[in-house]
Amino acid sequence: MSSQTLDKSDAASSQTAVTPRTDSALVSTTGRTTIADTVVSKIAGIATREVEGVHDVGGGTSRAIGALRERIPGARVNQSQGVSVEVGERQAAVDIDIVAEYGVSIADLASGIRRNVITAVERMTGLEVTEVNIVVHDVFLDEGDDEGQEVTGTRVQ
Repeated sequence: MSSQTLDKSDAASSQTAVTPRTDSALVSTTGRTTIADTVVSKIAGIATREVEGVHDVGGGTSRAIGALRERIPGARVNQSQGVSVEVGERQAAVDIDIVAEYGVSIADLASGIRRNVITAVERMTGLEVTEVNIVVHDVFLDEGDDEGQEVTGTRVQ
């Protein structure tokens, strides 16, 4: 019997020794908040589009699908297009695919995107953003109107 008494006392002491982690705004003694991956990817996508010099978000395939989706009457823009995330209890990692505008410093653009995404995700969710990886798939050339340019058949005159 003494071993059973010992087991019960050990179980009781181990139950009182376990306390929930409260080192995050999302986990407290009164409950836990879980944030879905789609929420974080949408926040990151919107924050990326806010940065000047980003022409579009997503690789070639996702942009093509997005263009088709936008043609459907009543369809909304997919804000999380080109963004993938991993979300844990306290941290998030973000991967973003973009098309940069021609003439913009890609290093400065990436830095601006990182800063904006980290600020937005951490402020809105309370998650710590551990990394923001950016892949530049293309550079957009705004060829615009050719007014004022003389069109010739050869490059040299």
